Formats: sequence, structure tokens, C-alpha cells
Amino acid sequence: MTTNYFEQQNGTIAYDSIGAGPLVVCAPSMGDLRQEYRFLSPKLADASYRAVSMDVRGHGETSTGWGDYSVAGVGADMVALIRHLNAGPAVIVGESMAAGAAIWAAAEAPEWVKGLVLIGPFVRGEGTPLLQLVFRVMLARPWGPSLWLRYFKTLYPTRQPADFAEYCAALCTNLKQPGRLEALQKMMDASKRASEERIPRVTAPALVLMGSKDPDFKPPEAEARWVAGALRGDYHLIDGAGHYPQAEMPEVTAPLILAFLQSLSERK
Repeated sequence: MTTNYFEQQNGTIAYDSIGAGPLVVCAPSMGDLRQEYRFLSPKLADASYRAVSMDVRGHGETSTGWGDYSVAGVGADMVALIRHLNAGPAVIVGESMAAGAAIWAAAEAPEWVKGLVLIGPFVRGEGTPLLQLVFRVMLARPWGPSLWLRYFKTLYPTRQPADFAEYCAALCTNLKQPGRLEALQKMMDASKRASEERIPRVTAPALVLMGSKDPDFKPPEAEARWVAGALRGDYHLIDGAGHYPQAEMPEVTAPLILAFLQSLSERK
């Protein structure tokens, strides 16, 4: 698939596009690539949607050296991409930290966002100084990429995709590039306050998806219930899935997302 680019203030955002129809913008978790949606995007295209997957700041083929790696910065990129494509309003699918960025976008630019799908959403809370120190050590060069991959694999507790070894190799190669680990570290350190504070302002319908074995939340269902309740939306727990249910169990996750998208088209 051909990579597309657009200039956004002090950097360049990389994205790809498949299908035609109402726009769905997909943003991956920090420390991952837009190809995280390699199983979902074709299903969206087959259902007559335009699926656009973007690399977040400092990741994949998007440029490094941004001054802001917060949910506000990434949320601004989401809105800028929708405007650049001139195809909004769009549904935003955000994974992990990108879910917080999607909330920021929906609150700040409601005319461009008609729905939210939040997967394994990190939308509140602050990292402790001790945890930040642990991740700084973990992500230091030269061992940072391999240690991140070791952690990354724990996020798929039940089933790994058939191409998982190749995918992990590509992710590791990307993280070894100049500026990539540093961008990941800055994104980890960034506050989630900008998304948590804006939750009450979101009016777009929301769907929350959470893996029942997501190791980043204890317990996962309680966080999914809280986020969905705060957004006046619905949530589904994907039994056995970890932090990436759309990649670990696409046959379960995709129908839920497609049903949500269909429900939006039926709303007045």
C-alpha cells in the first residue's frame, strides 16, 4: 500500500488509505505502527468505508522532532488529517493513548468527528516518577527496541497473528531509527489530563472495546465500563484478548465496529 503524507505545522504525518465511502480514521497505540490496523482496514473497505490509518507523531513513517507528543498534539493531527482529506465528519478509531487523542479531537472539533471507537483506551491518569524512570531505562539505547518488543508480545496473551514474527521485526527496525525511541519516551511521559478533562464535552457517540486479558488495566472491564459511562456510550469486552483485540481477534472485533458504524448511519 502506498504511503501518503501531509504537512502538519512542524512535521509530516504519514498515512495510507483503502476503500471508498464514509471516512474512518484509525490511529495506533504509542510504540506501534499504523499497520496495527492491517486486519481491520480491509474489512472496513469491504463494507464501503474509506479506512485511513495514520502513524502518530514520531512513529512509523511520520516525522520525529515534534515539540508536543501529548494527546492534544496527536488529536490536533487527527483533525488536521480529516480536514486535509476533505471527507469529514469522520469516525475516529483510537487505540490506547490514541483513544485519548480521539477524545480531544471530538471535544475540540465536534463538527469533524461523528463517532468514536476507543480500543484499550488510556484516557486518564498520570504516570508516577518511578514508572517514568523505569521506562527511561527500558527504552535507552541500544537495548530499548528489543526490550520494547519483549513487552509488546505480552499484549497478545491468547493468540498471535500469523504474521506476528514479521510484524515484530518491522516494528523493531522502525524503533531503531533515530528519534523513534525518544518520541516514544516523550509520549509515555506526556500527561493524559487533556483527554480526561474533555470527556464531559464529547457529544459524539462512542464505542469502547477492551480485551478481557489486557495487562495494562486491572481489571480491564472496570476501566471500559468507566470510560463508556463517562462518554454515555457502550462497551464490549473481547474475551481472551489483550491490548490489541482488533489484531488479536479481528473476527470478533470487526463485526462490533461495523455494527457501530451502521448504527451511526441510521441516526437522524
